[in-house]
Amino acid sequence: MKKIALLTAAAVLALSLSACVTVEKQPAQTASASENAASESVSVNAETAADSAAETAAAGASENAASASEKAADAAGKDSSADGAKAGAPSGAASASDQSAAEASSESGAADAAAGAESAQAGDASDAAGTADAGDAGAKSDPTSYEGADINIAVLAGPTGIGAVGLMEAAENGESINRYSFTLASANDEIVAGIASGSLDIAAVATNVASNLYNKTNGNVKLCALNTYGVLYILENGDSVSSIADLKGHKLYATGQGANPEYVLEYILDKNGLSYSIDGSDADVQIEFMASDALTAGMVSGSYDLCMLPVPAVTSVELQNKDVRTALNLTDEWNAVSDEGVLTMGSVIVRKAFAESDPEAVDAFLYEYEKSIDMAKTDTDHAAELCEKYGIVPKAAVAKKAIPDCNLRFVSGADIKPAIEPYYNVLFSANPQSIGGKLPADDFYYVSK
Repeated sequence: MKKIALLTAAAVLALSLSACVTVEKQPAQTASASENAASESVSVNAETAADSAAETAAAGASENAASASEKAADAAGKDSSADGAKAGAPSGAASASDQSAAEASSESGAADAAAGAESAQAGDASDAAGTADAGDAGAKSDPTSYEGADINIAVLAGPTGIGAVGLMEAAENGESINRYSFTLASANDEIVAGIASGSLDIAAVATNVASNLYNKTNGNVKLCALNTYGVLYILENGDSVSSIADLKGHKLYATGQGANPEYVLEYILDKNGLSYSIDGSDADVQIEFMASDALTAGMVSGSYDLCMLPVPAVTSVELQNKDVRTALNLTDEWNAVSDEGVLTMGSVIVRKAFAESDPEAVDAFLYEYEKSIDMAKTDTDHAAELCEKYGIVPKAAVAKKAIPDCNLRFVSGADIKPAIEPYYNVLFSANPQSIGGKLPADDFYYVSK
């Protein structure tokens, strides 16, 4: 009976130690979950701590295992001695020997359980280190924890710049992550010079200009976002035009020479079988390019009867001259002749050197810029006020009416290439020089690491 009782006690001790192992695993798992949720710097510290814990626990387990082996050996010797004593001893001595053997067996079992517990602890510590490694491998930097950088950024007046007004306000109020210095440009050429010279870090430009810059600077710019889809319309002071075919025999005043508007218009005319001329030579459609402000004023005054303009200039004309109507939506006309690509007008580029030297600044910008575009789309009243304040659109009333038609978008990262490349393919097929003579390579597209 004593032997049975002692063996039972040993079993209880072993189960107790096993329960301790189970309890000790839970903090390691909790710590692992916490490490995965922590910031990158915390994950690194967690990894170091976990590695140290694993080494210490492993060393301890090794020592305890050795101790357990010695105890087991002692116990085995006691068993052997006890068995010998039992062979020639009286019954009382045999009973004492049984007790001694049971005690030795219990001690050996407890030592084995202790060694197992230490081994489990070492395994848990190693698992924690591994979890920390995995957490670091999948972790992405949090833009809101970034200290910010000084960034010189340019935006175009008009639809390409509307999405930035929320960010402009945040920067003015000292509420942005980065510290932005904004330049408002009226034409792409003003921005191209700044990017090429390095005086600008980030800029909103026409999508074809982005590709041109990439090719002409040997890949020194990257496309980091798309911000505007189709915004082009044909306006008429009259009612003679209701299709592209109706443009034959007319003179069309237009804005956007050397940028998307020119190439989109020419592509649509060509696909509809109409010839065109920009130098006065004989053709189905005569095109005369001029600055947007001058063309807008001419349509308002009635000096011109037919033009191509983007929103919000379209809105401004229609509000001021009730005789002018929207004759054609060129996004619809594009879709009618092209099965490939979305008519994508606006984009954001970043200098390659800047993106490589401070990718966290670029990521923080994209985070803030997306919020700015969302604000413009959801709070048009406030966005319209900011458009007038920062000179993006002359009047808040015009901006408010125009914003819903501006096709504001935010496309970034791995989504950029599949969204824009089909459009580049169409432009390249129609006029290779429209995008700089060749399609951009993969390194043109900025993807956050």
